[in-house]
Amino acid sequence: MNLSRRVLLAAGLALALPLAAQAQSPAEKQLAEGRFTIVAPFPPGGPVDTLARLLAEALGKRYGQAAVVDNVAGAAGNLGIDRVKRAKPDGHTLLVVPAGNLTINPTLMPNFPFNIERDFVPVTMLAKAPNVLVASPALKIKTAREVVALAKAKPATLFYASPGVGSGLHLAGELFKQQAEVDITHVPYKGTGPALNDVLGGVVPLMFSNLPATLPFIKEGKLVALGITEAARSPVAPDIPTLAEQGIPGVVVTSWYGLLAPAGTPAAVVEQLAKDAHALLAEPAMRDKLAAQGLSDATMTPADFAAHIRKETAVWAPIIKSRGIVAE
Repeated sequence: MNLSRRVLLAAGLALALPLAAQAQSPAEKQLAEGRFTIVAPFPPGGPVDTLARLLAEALGKRYGQAAVVDNVAGAAGNLGIDRVKRAKPDGHTLLVVPAGNLTINPTLMPNFPFNIERDFVPVTMLAKAPNVLVASPALKIKTAREVVALAKAKPATLFYASPGVGSGLHLAGELFKQQAEVDITHVPYKGTGPALNDVLGGVVPLMFSNLPATLPFIKEGKLVALGITEAARSPVAPDIPTLAEQGIPGVVVTSWYGLLAPAGTPAAVVEQLAKDAHALLAEPAMRDKLAAQGLSDATMTPADFAAHIRKETAVWAPIIKSRGIVAE
């Protein structure tokens, strides 16, 4: 047996053994001393809840402790976030949360009750999903370039739908308008479903949406995919070009979900939790479960995740302020 195969075999055996049978670091010993609560600040169902449940199951098995998901919904996610902020910082109460609560709401909400950098410790990004600009076939265009040409020829005559004011997909549209230097009118809805229904019905011609939500309709020809809001094409839909490929750079908007712990959680515990999450999401079976939700693994180190939150917040803050966007 060659060296690389011996290393892989040893790693696999280590994962298969219960923690008590393995050499434990101080961080692992601390994590094995109590039950886990994974807070999902939204109702059951959807990516946040799914990721929280997968993580709870994995941590429970890893450390031989009970692990539950607590869906603390309300106040646009702030009730659940506050629950984690006030928790004991020992690594046993964790938060799974979407990007907008960390990078948009601090600027969007006039009285946002948290300081993300002060109140929490980023552990890792967990998963992400690409976004896409789609059009009703009734608009009779095939590319994002045509949207720009049409918007410049007839300013303020085009409309785009979003799940709501201040949502990541609303801001994707505003960023698109800024980068393409066009005037397109925003039409907010109360949720993705109603917005998508009106685009499918031709009531509103354009929408920025999560690719997983729209891909079935794209394949059926009920929607036209105009461009991916990613730095590279999506492996899920490699035929859809990025907006940058079409001469509209700087519109990189990904829907992602992260894991955080309360401020004061020891650095070694945070690092161990990040390792545990990375190992979980690297499993082939877990990747299949993510893919079924339209998600892909997006894990990174705690330091890189903290830097990503700061960077994305800095992108959205000036757009929100310059356009006078306020949470409804």
